[in-house]
Amino acid sequence: MTPTATGRPAGPVRAGIEVLDRDEDGRVTAARAGIAATEPVFAGHYPHFAIFPGVCLLECVHRAATDGDGAPAPADLAAVESARFSGAVLPGDTLDITLRWRRTEHGLRCDATTATGRGKSASVRLRYRTRGGAS
Repeated sequence: MTPTATGRPAGPVRAGIEVLDRDEDGRVTAARAGIAATEPVFAGHYPHFAIFPGVCLLECVHRAATDGDGAPAPADLAAVESARFSGAVLPGDTLDITLRWRRTEHGLRCDATTATGRGKSASVRLRYRTRGGAS
């Protein structure tokens, strides 16, 4: 992938991810993304009934974890351990993202959920390697 001006690889999602809050110990992070009807992925994903693809939900969760102040320590994605998609994300939705972090012997684990005004849309578990030995 080609890096963007921020240095992160370019992905299919154009929405900005806003980290809203982090608890004091960095274990829970809240973030939000506005999913505009102009997102390029809507053009070919179910014409006549556009839905935001699951891989794009994964990207939003990962970006919430790594862009800005989402993770408790600088980290790189090591694995997508699981993903379950449970509700559609539609053009114009606001995507609320909750990240729950815990340290492991090899880095960090992130259990995340996404939701819209209609309810839960995904549950995701990601594993990260911390950079530079940060723990």
